Amino acid sequence: MKNRAAVSLTAILATGALAACTSEGSNAPATLTATPQQCADFDTAVLDAQDASTRWVEAAEGAPAYCEITATLTPAEGSTIGVVYRLPAEWNGKLLGLGGGGWAGNVTIQAATDGLSKGYATLQTDGGNPGTDVWANSWVAERPASAEDFSHRAIHEMTVAGKAVAAAFYGQPHRRAYFQGCSTGGRMALMEAQRYPTDYDAIIAGAPVYTLQVQTSAVFRNQTFAAGGGAAGFSEGDLQLVQAAVLAQCDAADGLADGIVNDPASCNWQPRALQCTGTKTDQCLTAPQVTALQTAYDGIRASDGSWAMHPMRRGGEASWGFFVGTAGTGADPTGGGGLGNLFPLFFGPGNAVTLANFNDANYLTVRTSPFAEMYEAKNPDLSAFFANGGRLLLWHGENDAGPSPVLSLDYARAVMAANPAAADQFRYVTLPGVGHCRGGPGADLVDYISAMDDWVESGRAPDRLIGTKEDGSLTRAHCAWPNVARYSGSGDANDPASWQCMARSS
Repeated sequence: MKNRAAVSLTAILATGALAACTSEGSNAPATLTATPQQCADFDTAVLDAQDASTRWVEAAEGAPAYCEITATLTPAEGSTIGVVYRLPAEWNGKLLGLGGGGWAGNVTIQAATDGLSKGYATLQTDGGNPGTDVWANSWVAERPASAEDFSHRAIHEMTVAGKAVAAAFYGQPHRRAYFQGCSTGGRMALMEAQRYPTDYDAIIAGAPVYTLQVQTSAVFRNQTFAAGGGAAGFSEGDLQLVQAAVLAQCDAADGLADGIVNDPASCNWQPRALQCTGTKTDQCLTAPQVTALQTAYDGIRASDGSWAMHPMRRGGEASWGFFVGTAGTGADPTGGGGLGNLFPLFFGPGNAVTLANFNDANYLTVRTSPFAEMYEAKNPDLSAFFANGGRLLLWHGENDAGPSPVLSLDYARAVMAANPAAADQFRYVTLPGVGHCRGGPGADLVDYISAMDDWVESGRAPDRLIGTKEDGSLTRAHCAWPNVARYSGSGDANDPASWQCMARSS
C-alpha cells in the first residue's frame, strides 16, 4: 500500500494558518516548541501506518527532550520500512535525515543525538530490514522488496513521510532538509542526490560504499594476503613495521612529523625496501609478503578496466586487519563485506563460487547484475540535484581500510567533470590519518552538520574543515580537493592558522 505522506504534506502546506506561524514567512529563522501533550495528541494518520505510535522522551545523556514517532511504511508489496522520527522540544525548523552502516539501517538515539542537540528533527530508518548485524545480509538475496528498500527506496520514503510528520507536528513546514551518512550511509546519501534530487537541500556523504567494488576489493585483498598457502600473510608486528617505515619516509613531507601522512598518494615508499636478504626476522618481510603488499598498494584492474580491487593508501597499515584478512587465512571479520551471502543472488542456488575462488569473471557478473544496477550509486550526473540548489559534501579518511579513498576520489573527479557549472555546490575533502568514518591517528571529529549549515545559509563553500580528536589532543585543518594541508613551519601545530591549504604534488 502506497503511504500517503506526500499527499498529506501537500494538504498541510496548502493551509494558510501554517504560513502565519512566523511573520516573515517559512524561511525566516525561528525556534518552534513542542510539549509532551502535543506528542500524546499527535495524529499519526499522516503516516498511513497501522502500527504508528508516539512517546515523549525527557532530556538525557546529551539529547534534548523530544517526541519520538515510530511506524512501518509499506510503499510496495512486501516492503516493510521501519522509521523513527525524533522531534525536539525546541526545533530550529530544519530536518536531518540519517543513514545506516554495513548492511543495516540505523534507528538508534546515539546516531540522532548530535542533530537533536542542534535543534534538528531527525529522520531514521532500518532500511527495510529490522536486523542490526551489519554483516548478516542473506535477507538481501531472499527478499526482493527488502533489497530494493535498502538499495534506495527506504531513505526516500522515510524522507517524504518525515517531512509530512514534521509539518503536521509543528504546524509549519521545514525550512531546510539535510542528509548525513557515512559508509553505507554515504552510499545512501549519494543515492538521494542521484535518484531523488529534490528530497534534500544539502547532503553529506562520508566514505561511501557506493559500488560493489568495495565488497569485491575485500575479497581480492583477502586472496592477496592468503597467497602461497598463507605465506603472504602479515602478523601485527609486520604491519607495524611497514607503517613505521612509511612514516619515516613520508610523514614529514607536509612540514611536520606527527605520525600522519597528509598526502598518501604522493608517498612513494616501496615494500622491497624491507625485503629480507636471508631468514625472516621481525625487521624484514619475505618475498611473498613484499609481493602482496605491493599488490595491495597498486590495486587490481578487472578485464574491463575497472577496479576489481581498489588500492590501499600508505600510512595506516597497522589498522588494516580490522577490515582485511591480512593474517593470510583468506578470511576477514566482514566476510568479504558480506558479498559471500549474496552469491545465490548473483550465481544462482547451489553455485560453486566461494570467496576463495572468486575471480575476474565472477566480478564482472556481480557488477553487471540487476542488483548492482539497483544498489550502486555511481552516477556522477547530479545536474538535477544541483539545479534544485543542492549542495554535496563528500569526504573520506585517508587511512580507511574498508572502502578505499581512491573510490571517493574517482567519484569526485567524475562529478566535477560532469557538472562544471556547479563547482561551488560540491566539495570533496580528504581527512589525513582518519580511518573508516572515525578513528585512526588523524583529527577524526568534524562538525559536518554545522559546516554544511554554514555553507547553505551563507552561500560560501568551505575551503577546509576543522577536525579534532575527541580528547582534544589534536586539531588539524582538512582541505578541500585538490589541495592538501601543509604546516607553515612555525606556530602551534594544533592551531588551524598554522596550516595552509596547498596544491598537491600528486
